[in-house]
Amino acid sequence: MILFPPAKINLGLKVLSKRADGYHEIESCMLAIPMTDVLEVLPAEDFGFRQSGIVVDVEEENNLCVKAFRLFQERYKIGNVLIHLRKQLQMGAGLGGGSADATYVLLALNTLFNKQLTNETLRSMAAELGSDCPFFVSKGAQIARGRGEILSDLDLNLAGWYLKIINPGIHVGTQEAYSGVHFSAESRSLEVLLAEPIERWNEVIKNDFETSIFKKHPLIAALKADLYTEGATYASMSGSGSTVFGLFKEMPSADSPHFVRVMRL
Repeated sequence: MILFPPAKINLGLKVLSKRADGYHEIESCMLAIPMTDVLEVLPAEDFGFRQSGIVVDVEEENNLCVKAFRLFQERYKIGNVLIHLRKQLQMGAGLGGGSADATYVLLALNTLFNKQLTNETLRSMAAELGSDCPFFVSKGAQIARGRGEILSDLDLNLAGWYLKIINPGIHVGTQEAYSGVHFSAESRSLEVLLAEPIERWNEVIKNDFETSIFKKHPLIAALKADLYTEGATYASMSGSGSTVFGLFKEMPSADSPHFVRVMRL
């Protein structure tokens, strides 16, 4: 079985408070985009994990794909598999690639072993692996609350818009991002803000990580400014960075000294 775990972008990210369990209460709109890793999962006598593409420099048992398999096997007593992950999405980039990979392992195992688990059950398992993981169980735009695991569908149509993604190759860790963040002062929900015309999003929809991350990494701030100079209707940093993206009415340039991808939504 071959699957294509997608990247995501965040349309707004409000950090509301720090919780007693050490996590943060957030509100964000997540949207899957057509950039993917490649994941192959096959039944096997002995478990095996192989990774190619971008190097994920962690011990095998600490890889989220392996953790997803171990969790599923422990809970549902399934047989072994061979997992091959072709890593193409940058890490520490705010694109959710690792979370997508782990969740898609759960989806593959559910199908391969015919467990017929509901999306609700799969989201609950995915939440044990990471805060962004439950989002990838379903498709479409979703509002994420709690630490990211409380999801609700959002009717959002960006068909026909061009999306430009730029990643400067800077790794921004979650701990680094949260260490300097200021809590959101915006009282209106993201559903209300996203209902505004896209031409007004730059005035009302913010990513609360940008202020502190831009101070530490001015290049990321400069890349966002460049998107507006080029004509983006809305531009933002995704997640905790370092990827920035812009929404354009007309196809933008794909020229950049950094990783860049242009796609039509």
